[in-house]
Amino acid sequence: MDLMYVSTRDSRVRLTASQAILKGLAEDGGLFVPERIPKLPVSLEELSGMSYQETACAVMREFLTDFTGEELKGCVEKAYDDKFDTEEIAPLTEACGAYYLELFHGSTIAFKDMALSILPHLLTVSAKKNGVKNEIVILTATSGDTGKAAMAGFADVPGTKIVVFYPKNGVSPIQEKQMLTQKGDNPLVAGIHGNFDQAQTGVKQMLNDPAFAAQMDAAGYQFSSANSINIGRLVPQIVYYVYAYAKLRANGAVCDEPVNVVVPTGNFGNILAAFYAKCMGLPIGKLICASNENKVLTDFFHTGVYDRNREFVLTDSPSMDILISSNLERLIYRIAEEDSDMNKRLMAELADAGRYEVTSGMRGRLKDFYGNYATEQETADTIRRLCEDCGYVIDTHTAVAACVYEKYKKDTGDRDTKTIIASTASPFKFTRSVMKAIDGRYDGMDDFELVDELAKIAGRPEPLAVKELRTAQVRHNTVCNVSEMPDVVRHFLGV
Repeated sequence: MDLMYVSTRDSRVRLTASQAILKGLAEDGGLFVPERIPKLPVSLEELSGMSYQETACAVMREFLTDFTGEELKGCVEKAYDDKFDTEEIAPLTEACGAYYLELFHGSTIAFKDMALSILPHLLTVSAKKNGVKNEIVILTATSGDTGKAAMAGFADVPGTKIVVFYPKNGVSPIQEKQMLTQKGDNPLVAGIHGNFDQAQTGVKQMLNDPAFAAQMDAAGYQFSSANSINIGRLVPQIVYYVYAYAKLRANGAVCDEPVNVVVPTGNFGNILAAFYAKCMGLPIGKLICASNENKVLTDFFHTGVYDRNREFVLTDSPSMDILISSNLERLIYRIAEEDSDMNKRLMAELADAGRYEVTSGMRGRLKDFYGNYATEQETADTIRRLCEDCGYVIDTHTAVAACVYEKYKKDTGDRDTKTIIASTASPFKFTRSVMKAIDGRYDGMDDFELVDELAKIAGRPEPLAVKELRTAQVRHNTVCNVSEMPDVVRHFLGV
Protein backbone atom coordinates (compact mmCIF):
# COMPACT_ATOMS: atom_id res chain seq x y z
CA MET A 1 0.00 0.00 0.00
CA ASP A 2 1.42 3.39 -1.02
CA LEU A 3 2.55 5.81 1.69
CA MET A 4 0.64 9.03 1.00
CA TYR A 5 1.67 12.62 1.71
CA VAL A 6 -0.60 15.21 3.31
CA SER A 7 -0.40 18.98 3.65
CA THR A 8 0.49 20.34 7.08
CA ARG A 9 -2.33 22.88 6.63
CA ASP A 10 -5.02 20.54 5.33
CA SER A 11 -4.58 16.84 6.04
CA ARG A 12 -7.38 16.04 3.57
CA VAL A 13 -4.91 16.84 0.75
CA ARG A 14 -3.29 13.49 -0.09
CA LEU A 15 -0.68 12.87 -2.80
CA THR A 16 1.69 10.07 -3.72
CA ALA A 17 5.40 10.62 -3.10
CA SER A 18 6.08 11.42 -6.76
CA GLN A 19 3.19 13.91 -6.86
CA ALA A 20 4.44 15.62 -3.68
CA ILE A 21 7.98 15.85 -5.11
CA LEU A 22 6.64 17.43 -8.30
CA LYS A 23 4.41 19.86 -6.42
CA GLY A 24 7.07 20.97 -3.92
CA LEU A 25 4.66 23.13 -1.91
CA ALA A 26 0.98 22.44 -1.26
CA GLU A 27 -1.50 24.87 -2.82
CA ASP A 28 -2.63 25.94 0.67
CA GLY A 29 0.95 26.95 1.51
CA GLY A 30 1.54 23.88 3.65
CA LEU A 31 4.40 21.42 3.44
CA PHE A 32 3.98 17.79 2.47
CA VAL A 33 4.61 15.21 5.19
CA PRO A 34 4.19 11.44 5.16
CA GLU A 35 0.89 10.34 6.72
CA ARG A 36 3.00 8.08 8.95
CA ILE A 37 6.72 7.56 9.55
CA PRO A 38 7.70 4.08 8.40
CA LYS A 39 9.96 1.87 10.51
CA LEU A 40 13.47 0.81 9.49
CA PRO A 41 13.01 -2.06 7.04
CA VAL A 42 16.05 -4.08 8.14
CA SER A 43 17.93 -4.64 11.40
CA LEU A 44 20.77 -2.46 12.61
CA GLU A 45 23.05 -5.45 12.16
CA GLU A 46 22.11 -5.70 8.48
CA LEU A 47 22.47 -1.94 8.01
CA SER A 48 25.99 -2.04 9.45
CA GLY A 49 27.13 -4.12 6.50
CA MET A 50 25.62 -1.90 3.81
CA SER A 51 27.24 0.66 1.51
CA TYR A 52 25.88 4.19 1.39
CA GLN A 53 24.03 3.41 -1.82
CA GLU A 54 22.46 0.27 -0.35
CA THR A 55 21.43 2.19 2.76
CA ALA A 56 19.87 4.91 0.60
CA CYS A 57 17.79 2.39 -1.32
CA ALA A 58 16.66 0.61 1.87
CA VAL A 59 15.59 3.80 3.68
CA MET A 60 14.13 5.75 0.76
CA ARG A 61 11.99 2.94 -0.61
CA GLU A 62 9.99 3.07 2.64
CA PHE A 63 9.05 6.70 1.91
CA LEU A 64 8.88 6.69 -1.90
CA THR A 65 6.52 3.78 -2.26
CA ASP A 66 5.23 4.63 -5.74
CA PHE A 67 8.76 4.34 -7.16
CA THR A 68 9.75 0.90 -8.40
CA GLY A 69 12.90 -0.67 -6.98
CA GLU A 70 14.64 -0.19 -10.31
CA GLU A 71 13.60 3.46 -10.56
CA LEU A 72 14.91 4.23 -7.09
CA LYS A 73 18.12 2.27 -7.60
CA GLY A 74 18.75 4.19 -10.82
CA CYS A 75 18.31 7.53 -9.03
CA VAL A 76 20.67 6.45 -6.23
CA GLU A 77 23.37 5.20 -8.58
CA LYS A 78 23.32 8.42 -10.63
CA ALA A 79 23.46 10.56 -7.48
CA TYR A 80 26.08 8.88 -5.31
CA ASP A 81 28.86 8.24 -7.79
CA ASP A 82 32.36 9.58 -8.39
CA LYS A 83 31.24 13.20 -7.97
CA PHE A 84 31.93 12.46 -4.28
CA ASP A 85 35.62 12.39 -3.42
CA THR A 86 35.33 9.46 -0.99
CA GLU A 87 33.85 6.02 -1.53
CA GLU A 88 32.08 6.25 1.83
CA ILE A 89 30.13 9.33 0.60
CA ALA A 90 29.65 10.53 4.20
CA PRO A 91 32.64 9.46 6.34
CA LEU A 92 32.88 9.80 10.12
CA THR A 93 35.93 11.39 11.75
CA GLU A 94 36.53 11.12 15.49
CA ALA A 95 37.96 14.31 17.02
CA CYS A 96 38.00 15.75 20.53
CA GLY A 97 35.43 13.31 21.91
CA ALA A 98 32.82 13.46 19.14
CA TYR A 99 32.18 11.85 15.77
CA TYR A 100 32.03 14.38 12.93
CA LEU A 101 29.77 13.23 10.11
CA GLU A 102 31.44 14.83 7.09
CA LEU A 103 28.67 15.75 4.69
CA PHE A 104 30.84 17.91 2.43
CA HIS A 105 32.55 15.46 0.10
CA GLY A 106 30.31 16.22 -2.89
CA SER A 107 30.90 18.51 -5.83
CA THR A 108 30.04 21.75 -4.01
CA ILE A 109 31.66 20.83 -0.65
CA ALA A 110 28.57 21.28 1.50
CA PHE A 111 25.88 18.99 2.92
CA LYS A 112 23.29 20.16 0.39
CA ASP A 113 25.04 17.91 -2.16
CA MET A 114 23.79 14.87 -0.25
CA ALA A 115 20.15 15.52 -1.20
CA LEU A 116 20.54 17.75 -4.24
CA SER A 117 22.56 15.10 -6.08
CA ILE A 118 19.51 12.85 -6.13
CA LEU A 119 16.60 15.33 -6.29
CA PRO A 120 16.89 16.02 -10.06
CA HIS A 121 16.64 12.30 -10.76
CA LEU A 122 13.70 11.84 -8.36
CA LEU A 123 12.01 14.79 -10.04
CA THR A 124 12.47 13.63 -13.61
CA VAL A 125 11.25 10.13 -12.72
CA SER A 126 8.26 11.71 -10.93
CA ALA A 127 7.46 13.80 -14.01
CA LYS A 128 7.51 10.72 -16.24
CA LYS A 129 5.38 8.73 -13.81
CA ASN A 130 2.74 11.46 -13.76
CA GLY A 131 2.66 12.20 -17.49
CA VAL A 132 4.03 15.73 -17.15
CA LYS A 133 4.56 17.39 -20.53
CA ASN A 134 5.64 20.84 -19.33
CA GLU A 135 9.23 21.79 -18.70
CA ILE A 136 9.86 21.89 -14.95
CA VAL A 137 11.22 25.16 -13.57
CA ILE A 138 12.92 24.85 -10.20
CA LEU A 139 12.57 27.99 -8.06
CA THR A 140 14.94 28.13 -5.10
CA ALA A 141 16.12 30.56 -2.46
CA THR A 142 19.52 29.99 -0.89
CA SER A 143 21.41 31.22 2.14
CA GLY A 144 24.59 30.08 0.41
CA ASP A 145 24.85 26.35 -0.20
CA THR A 146 21.52 25.14 -1.60
CA GLY A 147 21.88 27.39 -4.66
CA LYS A 148 25.14 26.01 -5.98
CA ALA A 149 24.27 22.42 -5.07
CA ALA A 150 20.89 22.73 -6.80
CA MET A 151 22.38 24.29 -9.93
CA ALA A 152 25.09 21.65 -10.06
CA GLY A 153 22.47 18.92 -9.67
CA PHE A 154 20.10 20.28 -12.30
CA ALA A 155 22.66 21.64 -14.79
CA ASP A 156 21.73 20.39 -18.27
CA VAL A 157 19.19 17.86 -16.93
CA PRO A 158 16.71 17.53 -19.84
CA GLY A 159 13.26 18.99 -19.27
CA THR A 160 14.30 21.28 -16.44
CA LYS A 161 15.38 24.85 -15.77
CA ILE A 162 16.47 26.30 -12.44
CA VAL A 163 16.36 29.83 -11.02
CA VAL A 164 18.20 30.57 -7.77
CA PHE A 165 17.85 33.72 -5.64
CA TYR A 166 20.38 34.60 -2.94
CA PRO A 167 21.04 37.60 -0.64
CA LYS A 168 23.62 39.64 -2.54
CA ASN A 169 25.61 40.63 0.55
CA GLY A 170 24.79 37.60 2.70
CA VAL A 171 26.99 34.75 1.44
CA SER A 172 30.72 34.05 1.57
CA PRO A 173 32.94 35.10 -1.39
CA ILE A 174 33.55 31.46 -2.33
CA GLN A 175 29.84 30.61 -2.07
CA GLU A 176 29.01 33.52 -4.37
CA LYS A 177 31.70 32.70 -6.91
CA GLN A 178 30.58 29.07 -6.98
CA MET A 179 27.10 30.21 -7.99
CA LEU A 180 28.08 32.96 -10.42
CA THR A 181 30.37 30.62 -12.38
CA GLN A 182 27.85 27.78 -12.78
CA LYS A 183 27.93 26.30 -16.29
CA GLY A 184 24.97 24.99 -18.26
CA ASP A 185 22.21 26.29 -20.49
CA ASN A 186 19.37 25.88 -17.99
CA PRO A 187 20.46 27.64 -14.73
CA LEU A 188 20.08 31.29 -13.69
CA VAL A 189 21.21 32.83 -10.41
CA ALA A 190 20.16 36.28 -9.22
CA GLY A 191 21.30 38.26 -6.19
CA ILE A 192 18.59 40.18 -4.34
CA HIS A 193 18.83 43.39 -2.33
CA GLY A 194 17.60 41.75 0.85
CA ASN A 195 18.20 38.79 3.17
CA PHE A 196 17.53 35.07 2.85
CA ASP A 197 14.14 35.22 4.54
CA GLN A 198 12.98 37.74 1.94
CA ALA A 199 14.31 35.54 -0.88
CA GLN A 200 12.59 32.49 0.58
CA THR A 201 9.30 34.34 1.05
CA GLY A 202 9.48 35.60 -2.54
CA VAL A 203 10.00 32.07 -3.86
CA LYS A 204 7.11 30.72 -1.76
CA GLN A 205 4.82 33.45 -3.08
CA MET A 206 5.67 32.58 -6.68
CA LEU A 207 5.17 28.86 -6.02
CA ASN A 208 1.79 29.62 -4.46
CA ASP A 209 0.48 32.14 -7.03
CA PRO A 210 -2.29 30.53 -9.18
CA ALA A 211 -2.23 33.34 -11.77
CA PHE A 212 1.54 33.04 -12.18
CA ALA A 213 1.22 29.26 -12.45
CA ALA A 214 -1.43 29.62 -15.16
CA GLN A 215 0.80 32.03 -17.09
CA MET A 216 3.67 29.54 -16.88
CA ASP A 217 1.45 26.63 -17.88
CA ALA A 218 0.32 28.49 -21.00
CA ALA A 219 3.98 28.92 -21.91
CA GLY A 220 4.76 25.22 -21.32
CA TYR A 221 6.32 25.48 -17.84
CA GLN A 222 5.45 24.41 -14.32
CA PHE A 223 7.14 25.27 -11.05
CA SER A 224 8.70 23.06 -8.41
CA SER A 225 11.22 23.71 -5.66
CA ALA A 226 14.64 22.39 -4.67
CA ASN A 227 14.53 23.98 -1.21
CA SER A 228 14.21 21.73 1.80
CA ILE A 229 10.47 22.43 1.74
CA ASN A 230 10.42 19.76 -1.02
CA ILE A 231 9.94 16.32 0.50
CA GLY A 232 12.31 15.02 -2.17
CA ARG A 233 15.06 16.97 -0.39
CA LEU A 234 14.15 15.83 3.11
CA VAL A 235 13.90 12.06 2.57
CA PRO A 236 17.50 11.63 1.25
CA GLN A 237 18.80 13.48 4.32
CA ILE A 238 17.40 10.78 6.61
CA VAL A 239 19.77 8.32 4.96
CA TYR A 240 23.04 9.72 6.26
CA TYR A 241 21.98 9.55 9.90
CA VAL A 242 21.05 5.89 9.46
CA TYR A 243 24.34 5.26 7.65
CA ALA A 244 26.37 7.07 10.35
CA TYR A 245 24.86 5.02 13.17
CA ALA A 246 25.38 1.80 11.18
CA LYS A 247 29.06 2.68 10.66
CA LEU A 248 29.54 3.36 14.38
CA ARG A 249 27.99 -0.02 15.09
CA ALA A 250 30.15 -1.74 12.48
CA ASN A 251 33.25 -0.17 14.05
CA GLY A 252 32.26 -1.33 17.54
CA ALA A 253 31.77 2.22 18.86
CA VAL A 254 28.13 1.49 19.76
CA CYS A 255 26.06 -1.63 20.31
CA ASP A 256 22.47 -0.56 19.68
CA GLU A 257 22.50 2.09 22.43
CA PRO A 258 21.30 5.65 21.65
CA VAL A 259 23.62 8.33 20.31
CA ASN A 260 23.05 12.09 20.43
CA VAL A 261 23.01 14.11 17.22
CA VAL A 262 24.09 17.76 16.98
CA VAL A 263 23.04 19.76 13.92
CA PRO A 264 23.91 23.36 13.01
CA THR A 265 20.47 24.58 12.11
CA GLY A 266 18.94 27.29 9.94
CA ASN A 267 15.91 26.16 7.95
CA PHE A 268 15.42 23.10 10.23
CA GLY A 269 15.42 20.49 7.46
CA ASN A 270 18.67 18.78 8.43
CA ILE A 271 17.74 18.24 12.08
CA LEU A 272 14.19 17.29 11.10
CA ALA A 273 15.69 14.48 8.99
CA ALA A 274 17.49 13.24 12.13
CA PHE A 275 14.16 13.39 14.01
CA TYR A 276 12.50 11.33 11.28
CA ALA A 277 15.36 8.81 11.51
CA LYS A 278 14.68 8.57 15.26
CA CYS A 279 10.97 8.05 14.54
CA MET A 280 11.94 5.21 12.18
CA GLY A 281 13.56 3.44 15.12
CA LEU A 282 17.18 4.59 14.83
CA PRO A 283 18.63 4.75 18.37
CA ILE A 284 18.97 8.52 18.79
CA GLY A 285 18.81 10.17 22.20
CA LYS A 286 18.88 13.95 22.16
CA LEU A 287 18.54 16.05 19.02
CA ILE A 288 20.74 19.07 19.74
CA CYS A 289 19.69 22.11 17.72
CA ALA A 290 22.61 24.52 17.33
CA SER A 291 22.00 28.14 16.26
CA ASN A 292 24.21 31.14 15.64
CA GLU A 293 23.32 34.63 16.88
CA ASN A 294 20.08 34.44 14.88
CA LYS A 295 18.82 32.28 17.72
CA VAL A 296 15.11 32.16 16.98
CA LEU A 297 15.11 28.36 17.32
CA THR A 298 17.02 28.40 20.62
CA ASP A 299 14.42 30.76 22.05
CA PHE A 300 11.61 28.57 20.70
CA PHE A 301 12.92 25.46 22.43
CA HIS A 302 13.41 27.39 25.67
CA THR A 303 10.04 29.17 25.72
CA GLY A 304 7.62 27.58 23.23
CA VAL A 305 7.38 30.96 21.49
CA TYR A 306 8.57 31.34 17.90
CA ASP A 307 9.22 35.04 17.28
CA ARG A 308 10.94 36.33 14.16
CA ASN A 309 10.47 39.96 15.26
CA ARG A 310 14.11 40.66 16.01
CA GLU A 311 17.24 42.06 14.45
CA PHE A 312 18.63 40.00 11.57
CA VAL A 313 22.35 39.35 12.21
CA LEU A 314 24.90 38.72 9.45
CA THR A 315 27.35 36.16 10.80
CA ASP A 316 30.34 34.10 9.66
CA SER A 317 27.97 31.10 9.42
CA PRO A 318 25.73 32.61 6.72
CA SER A 319 23.84 29.45 5.79
CA MET A 320 22.24 29.71 9.26
CA ASP A 321 21.34 33.41 9.02
CA ILE A 322 17.63 32.65 8.98
CA LEU A 323 14.70 33.89 11.07
CA ILE A 324 11.93 31.89 9.36
CA SER A 325 12.81 28.20 9.69
CA SER A 326 10.39 26.74 7.15
CA ASN A 327 10.81 23.08 8.03
CA LEU A 328 9.89 23.70 11.65
CA GLU A 329 6.30 23.66 10.39
CA ARG A 330 6.64 19.92 9.81
CA LEU A 331 7.61 19.42 13.46
CA ILE A 332 4.82 21.75 14.65
CA TYR A 333 2.30 19.65 12.71
CA ARG A 334 3.60 16.52 14.44
CA ILE A 335 3.61 17.91 18.00
CA ALA A 336 0.10 19.28 17.32
CA GLU A 337 -0.78 15.58 16.91
CA GLU A 338 -1.31 16.11 13.19
CA ASP A 339 -4.02 18.71 13.73
CA SER A 340 -3.72 20.63 10.46
CA ASP A 341 -6.25 23.25 11.59
CA MET A 342 -4.13 24.06 14.65
CA ASN A 343 -0.98 24.19 12.52
CA LYS A 344 -2.69 26.45 9.97
CA ARG A 345 -3.70 28.88 12.74
CA LEU A 346 -0.14 29.05 14.08
CA MET A 347 1.32 29.64 10.62
CA ALA A 348 -1.25 32.39 10.01
CA GLU A 349 -0.13 34.03 13.28
CA LEU A 350 3.48 33.83 12.08
CA ALA A 351 2.56 35.46 8.77
CA ASP A 352 0.42 38.18 10.38
CA ALA A 353 2.21 38.98 13.64
CA GLY A 354 5.60 37.34 13.14
CA ARG A 355 5.19 35.07 16.15
CA TYR A 356 3.21 32.19 17.61
CA GLU A 357 3.19 30.20 20.84
CA VAL A 358 2.63 26.45 21.08
CA THR A 359 0.48 24.92 23.82
CA SER A 360 1.92 23.32 26.96
CA GLY A 361 0.96 19.91 25.58
CA MET A 362 2.89 20.60 22.38
CA ARG A 363 5.92 21.79 24.37
CA GLY A 364 5.85 18.50 26.25
CA ARG A 365 6.34 16.67 22.94
CA LEU A 366 9.60 18.53 22.31
CA LYS A 367 11.49 16.60 24.99
CA ASP A 368 13.74 14.98 22.39
CA PHE A 369 15.23 18.39 21.53
CA TYR A 370 17.80 20.61 23.20
CA GLY A 371 18.46 24.09 21.79
CA ASN A 372 21.31 26.52 22.32
CA TYR A 373 23.42 28.96 20.33
CA ALA A 374 27.00 30.14 19.81
CA THR A 375 28.16 33.74 19.56
CA GLU A 376 30.54 34.80 16.82
CA GLN A 377 33.43 34.82 19.30
CA GLU A 378 32.53 31.40 20.66
CA THR A 379 32.38 30.04 17.10
CA ALA A 380 35.86 31.37 16.30
CA ASP A 381 37.23 30.08 19.62
CA THR A 382 35.84 26.61 18.86
CA ILE A 383 37.57 26.50 15.46
CA ARG A 384 40.87 27.47 17.02
CA ARG A 385 40.49 25.01 19.93
CA LEU A 386 39.80 22.00 17.70
CA CYS A 387 42.68 22.94 15.43
CA GLU A 388 45.13 23.32 18.32
CA ASP A 389 43.92 20.42 20.48
CA CYS A 390 43.04 17.82 17.86
CA GLY A 391 44.57 19.00 14.58
CA TYR A 392 41.08 18.96 13.08
CA VAL A 393 39.88 21.98 11.10
CA ILE A 394 36.14 22.65 10.82
CA ASP A 395 34.08 25.34 9.14
CA THR A 396 32.08 28.02 10.92
CA HIS A 397 28.73 26.18 10.80
CA THR A 398 30.21 22.98 12.20
CA ALA A 399 31.92 25.10 14.87
CA VAL A 400 28.52 26.43 15.99
CA ALA A 401 27.45 22.80 16.49
CA ALA A 402 30.66 21.84 18.31
CA CYS A 403 30.31 24.84 20.64
CA VAL A 404 26.67 24.05 21.43
CA TYR A 405 27.61 20.43 22.11
CA GLU A 406 29.99 21.64 24.84
CA LYS A 407 27.18 23.75 26.31
CA TYR A 408 24.85 20.74 26.21
CA LYS A 409 27.32 18.63 28.18
CA LYS A 410 27.76 21.38 30.76
CA ASP A 411 24.01 21.98 31.10
CA THR A 412 22.94 18.34 31.33
CA GLY A 413 25.97 16.49 32.68
CA ASP A 414 25.59 14.03 29.79
CA ARG A 415 29.23 13.51 28.89
CA ASP A 416 29.17 9.79 28.12
CA THR A 417 26.62 9.39 25.33
CA LYS A 418 28.35 8.91 21.99
CA THR A 419 27.62 11.93 19.84
CA ILE A 420 27.48 12.59 16.10
CA ILE A 421 28.04 16.18 14.96
CA ALA A 422 26.77 17.00 11.48
CA SER A 423 29.70 18.68 9.71
CA THR A 424 27.82 20.57 7.07
CA ALA A 425 30.52 22.31 5.01
CA SER A 426 34.19 22.06 4.19
CA PRO A 427 36.40 24.62 5.95
CA PHE A 428 37.61 25.53 2.44
CA LYS A 429 34.17 26.99 1.70
CA PHE A 430 34.59 29.60 4.45
CA THR A 431 38.34 29.99 4.28
CA ARG A 432 38.58 33.62 5.39
CA SER A 433 36.46 33.14 8.51
CA VAL A 434 38.22 29.87 9.41
CA MET A 435 41.74 31.23 8.98
CA LYS A 436 40.93 34.44 10.85
CA ALA A 437 39.67 32.29 13.75
CA ILE A 438 42.86 30.20 13.76
CA ASP A 439 45.21 33.20 13.67
CA GLY A 440 44.56 36.90 13.00
CA ARG A 441 47.81 37.22 11.05
CA TYR A 442 46.11 35.72 7.99
CA ASP A 443 43.70 38.64 7.68
CA GLY A 444 45.54 40.46 4.87
CA MET A 445 45.76 37.55 2.42
CA ASP A 446 43.48 37.10 -0.59
CA ASP A 447 41.04 34.20 -0.69
CA PHE A 448 43.22 31.80 -2.65
CA GLU A 449 46.34 32.53 -0.61
CA LEU A 450 44.22 31.59 2.40
CA VAL A 451 43.22 28.35 0.66
CA ASP A 452 46.91 27.45 0.30
CA GLU A 453 47.58 28.16 3.97
CA LEU A 454 44.52 26.22 5.09
CA ALA A 455 45.63 23.20 3.06
CA LYS A 456 48.92 23.21 4.98
CA ILE A 457 47.27 23.55 8.39
CA ALA A 458 44.53 20.99 7.72
CA GLY A 459 46.96 18.54 6.11
CA ARG A 460 44.66 17.96 3.15
CA PRO A 461 44.64 19.25 -0.44
CA GLU A 462 42.19 21.90 -1.50
CA PRO A 463 38.99 20.38 -2.89
CA LEU A 464 38.52 20.25 -6.65
CA ALA A 465 35.49 22.54 -6.29
CA VAL A 466 37.75 25.30 -4.92
CA LYS A 467 40.62 24.63 -7.32
CA GLU A 468 38.28 25.09 -10.30
CA LEU A 469 37.18 28.50 -9.00
CA ARG A 470 40.67 29.93 -9.48
CA THR A 471 40.11 30.23 -13.23
CA ALA A 472 36.31 29.94 -13.50
CA GLN A 473 34.50 32.52 -15.63
CA VAL A 474 31.63 34.52 -14.14
CA ARG A 475 28.50 33.69 -16.17
CA HIS A 476 25.72 35.29 -14.11
CA ASN A 477 25.41 38.94 -13.12
CA THR A 478 21.69 39.51 -12.41
CA VAL A 479 20.84 41.55 -9.30
CA CYS A 480 17.29 42.65 -8.44
CA ASN A 481 14.99 43.98 -5.76
CA VAL A 482 12.72 41.53 -3.94
CA SER A 483 9.68 42.89 -5.78
CA GLU A 484 11.36 42.17 -9.12
CA MET A 485 11.86 38.43 -8.56
CA PRO A 486 8.84 37.36 -10.70
CA ASP A 487 10.04 39.61 -13.54
CA VAL A 488 13.48 37.96 -13.42
CA VAL A 489 11.82 34.56 -13.82
CA ARG A 490 9.63 35.74 -16.69
CA HIS A 491 12.58 37.29 -18.51
CA PHE A 492 14.71 34.15 -18.13
CA LEU A 493 11.92 31.96 -19.49
CA GLY A 494 10.94 34.41 -22.25
CA VAL A 495 7.37 34.65 -20.93
